[in-house]
Amino acid sequence: MSTLPKIAVFDLDGTLAETAGDLIGTLNVLLLREGLPELPLADARDLIGAGAKALIRRGFEAAGKALTPERHEALFADFLEHYGAHLCDRSHLYPGVVEALDRLEAEGFRLAVCTNKVELHAVDLLDKLGIGGRFAAICGRATFPYSKPDPRHITLTIAKAGGDPARAVMVGDSRADIDAAKAAGIPVVAVTFGYTDTPVDRLGPDRVIGHFTELADAVAELVPPRA
Repeated sequence: MSTLPKIAVFDLDGTLAETAGDLIGTLNVLLLREGLPELPLADARDLIGAGAKALIRRGFEAAGKALTPERHEALFADFLEHYGAHLCDRSHLYPGVVEALDRLEAEGFRLAVCTNKVELHAVDLLDKLGIGGRFAAICGRATFPYSKPDPRHITLTIAKAGGDPARAVMVGDSRADIDAAKAAGIPVVAVTFGYTDTPVDRLGPDRVIGHFTELADAVAELVPPRA
């Protein structure tokens, strides 16, 4: 029997924190530099979820401009530079996050983050939001050779955090989170307030919650105490 602790793995953007203002704000800086119109935040939220490169590609497509691979790479570098200086201008934790983490830790869970965000930015943002030190591992897009929806992004995060993969749960907001967890054989809780162009209840998660006050009970149903 494994002596490793049970573990809860969280996505970041749209799950732990509302980050659309800073992400889309940076995208709009790039669009304006290219002579293109800004995208309204309400319309662009669902472009988030697959990392900065995908956000740039989707954003420019939405603005009516295709990018060459070379221009895409240059804009990616510009995005990282600007976003790194502005990643917590408007971003904030969702209500109830701190209390939910408190309860999970009190119930013996180790905590980790598995995000398609660049690891450096993920660590910096979580530190600025005041919760970075709570996670045994914060794994980003280039931490491993794999990223969500590849299930190895989650399983390697669990291993890095020292958690028990047989008593793990994923918490996320997107198809990438849900598909990666299901492929890894790990139950997944989906939040309804994140970034997705398809309602999460249609994507096959094990549980759906609309507020972090519901998380601990949902997790308890999926990861029962050791017999």
